[in-house]
Amino acid sequence: MKIGLLETGEPPGPLKATYGGYGSMFETLLGDGHAYRAYDVQRGELPAHPAENDAYVITGSSAGVYDPLPWIEPLKAFLRSARGATPLVGVCFGHQIMAEAFGGKVEKSPKGWGVGLQAYAVAERAVWMDDAAEVAVPGSHQDQVVDLPPTARVLAGSAFTPYGILAYDDAPAISMQFHPEFAPDYAKALIEARRGTRYTDPQADAAIASLDSPNDRARMADWIRRFLAQETGR
Repeated sequence: MKIGLLETGEPPGPLKATYGGYGSMFETLLGDGHAYRAYDVQRGELPAHPAENDAYVITGSSAGVYDPLPWIEPLKAFLRSARGATPLVGVCFGHQIMAEAFGGKVEKSPKGWGVGLQAYAVAERAVWMDDAAEVAVPGSHQDQVVDLPPTARVLAGSAFTPYGILAYDDAPAISMQFHPEFAPDYAKALIEARRGTRYTDPQADAAIASLDSPNDRARMADWIRRFLAQETGR
């Protein structure tokens, strides 16, 4: 399978040198056996046509989907062109930009930051999911989808993040607010890098402690692989 990685951000400061970029994190998550191509969306790089790859993953970013950045609208336009033609998987910012591109709305949540291990209860099972009743994965976000796109269904969520995992009825497209590509060590390092700026010490301490609990990153990787295999036949 040829998977296009739409990189909309990168780890801050020295973390990229230690942990790699978000595209490489997805390569590790989804594993060998696929051909990956990364696109630096922030620098204006997008596929010339959706058929350039068999599927696309849209990564996280420190940007907001409502920010007046020159690459936001072209990315939305590309996603609309790919909708229904090429399978899409969005994560965090990718989850939000898909929702915005497809008719939903994203805002900075008054609830504040969701950081550390985030647990979502499964509300509806797609065929590519297993029988888990809940999934817990590292997360880091303040923005949230607040209005669903017209054809979106909620597969999982929480009181803090009601629209945690979405699927679309009219397109091979899924998205999620948490970060299955974040290994706990990276998630902890990211929290430390933002301690005192985005997070208070008590928030950072609690979030870091939560990441020592078991997580469902492997399960989420399996779900994404099953979804992509189902939709591409590969």
